[in-house]
Formats: sequence, structure tokens, C-alpha cells
Amino acid sequence: MAGGGGPVNRSHVDDIHPCYQINIVSFTFKSTPSTICVLLYIFLSSVSAVTVGGNLLVIISIVYFKQLHTPTNSLILSLAVADLLVGFLVLPLNMKYSPLLCFYYPDLLCKVRESLDVTLGTASILNLCCISIDRYYAVCQPLLYRTKINVHVIMIMIVVTWCTSVLVAGGFLVAGMNIEKCQENCFLGILLASMLGPIFSFYLPAVIMVSIYLKIFLVARKQARSLQNTNGHSTKYGPTVRKVEGKATRTLAIVMGVFLMCWMPYFLCYAADVLGKASMPLEVYETLVWLAFFNSMLNPFIYALFYSWFQSAFRLILSGKIFQGDFSNSRLS
Repeated sequence: MAGGGGPVNRSHVDDIHPCYQINIVSFTFKSTPSTICVLLYIFLSSVSAVTVGGNLLVIISIVYFKQLHTPTNSLILSLAVADLLVGFLVLPLNMKYSPLLCFYYPDLLCKVRESLDVTLGTASILNLCCISIDRYYAVCQPLLYRTKINVHVIMIMIVVTWCTSVLVAGGFLVAGMNIEKCQENCFLGILLASMLGPIFSFYLPAVIMVSIYLKIFLVARKQARSLQNTNGHSTKYGPTVRKVEGKATRTLAIVMGVFLMCWMPYFLCYAADVLGKASMPLEVYETLVWLAFFNSMLNPFIYALFYSWFQSAFRLILSGKIFQGDFSNSRLS
């Protein structure tokens, strides 16, 4: 999320962008873009297209197929909407108004891009956190699941998620304007805004997710071993238990591993800069912003493809069958 000024090394101005010629006075698009520039734009455009396409499949599946009209899938739908907007708005705007260019030539569109970065990035993370809470009750409190996680509770989660995202973006925006206006006179307020934003955007949700998924893994392992004990110590149940434990481990490792791999580098560098422990070059900062938003491309495959009914829905959509008749009541396996 490229908001709040960002952790960057502001010590020099040079021709460091592969597609733009940058100097103190102005920037221009290179008349003969380098091979690196062309490949970069092809790659980033592909990421944007895959992000939009993957999340659009999830949205169409949940909206069209009645079997998928569940409270849990409402959270996945909210996540897909946030990630779709990342692919449709944030990624193209970051290509046109990158953090590197916006640092030297800030304008209204740069502010819009920064606000969208923070809002949609935070919404994506908070939706992931809400999904982990839903999974906790489904696995660890199955008897209470339908009473604790209902449509009303899910709607509250979604509203709180999006409102919090807008508030965090507003905090970053205000902090950025204060930096320009009052410089050292309101340093404490700016520091507070700069730290509270990441706490609510990443650190708190990350701690909640890690704690919940660790608990889910322990409960899943306990349930698998209880199954073995219930059916005796027959050797034929050993491979089954190991298979269940292995699948739980792989699933949770992928979920948390991809999330932390994408988002943690940016927020760690941001925290180091705010606390004055390190300063990050603009080029590295811009790379970490893109790495963070790759999570929006991967989310549909991680969260949707774990469920066989989403795979069936995707096949029906991609084959065009839903345009040939009414398949909304189809039984997805």
C-alpha cells in the first residue's frame, strides 16, 4: 500500500526508472523504451488481467449458483470484490502513476491512487482475517457455528471491514497533508497516524490470522488422532491420519505463507523507516508495493480452489454452459 509518504530514500534524483526519464524539473516517457520497460509493462499488465479474471470468476460463481449463497461465501465475495478492484484500478494506476513518479511529481491522481492503494489493500487483508474467524468457528466450534456465524454477523463483518479500510486510508491521507503543512510542529501526530494505520491494516490482522490458523491446525490434528483412537489402533488408519494431518498442514502453510510472503516485506520496511532504523530506495519500495498486491492475484486460487464446488462452478462458467441454459440450481460437487 503506497500511502502515507512511504519509506523511501529521498537523497537523490536520477534516471532510475526503466520507462521514464526523471530529473528535478520534469519527467517524460522514453521515446525508445528499453526491453526491460516493455517486458515490465507486459508482465504487470498480465498480473492485472489475471487478478481481474480470477476474482471475476469467484464473483460470478457466488452470485450465479444458488448452492454458493452461504454466509461464508459472502466473505469470499467481499474479498473477491476488493481484489478485483485492486486488479482493475490499483494495478493500472500504479503502472501509470507509480510511487517513484508520484514522489517527484505529486498531483491529484497520485493522491487518488494512494487512497485506493490503502483502502483496497486494507480491505483485502481484513477480509482474509474475517475468513479465518469464520473457519475457526467451522472447525473448532462446529456446534456453535450456525448461531455464531449467521447472515447478520457476516454483514457486520463486511461493513466493519470496508469502513475500517476507508478510515485507515483517510488517516494516511491526513498524515500526508500534515507533513506538507506543518513539518516538525506536528511530528507526534504524524508518527501516530503512520503507526496506527499499519497496525490496523496488517499487524493486528496478521497476528489474529496466525493465531487462528495455528489453533485450527492443532484441532484438526487432534480430531484426526481421535478418529484413529475411536477406531482402534489398527494400522489401516495410520495412513488416513497422516493424510489428514498432511493436508491440513499444506493448506494452512499455503494460506499463511503466501499472505506473509506478499505483505510482510513492505510493512517491515515501512516500520523500519518510520522508526528511523532504515531508509529504503524508491525502486525497492515500488517493488515491494507490487509484491504486496500480488496477493490479490493469488487469493482466488488459494481460497476458492480449495473447495471442489468452486472448481465445478469455474468449469461451467469457462465452458460457456451458463449462457446456454439455467444452471443456477446445479449441484456443484
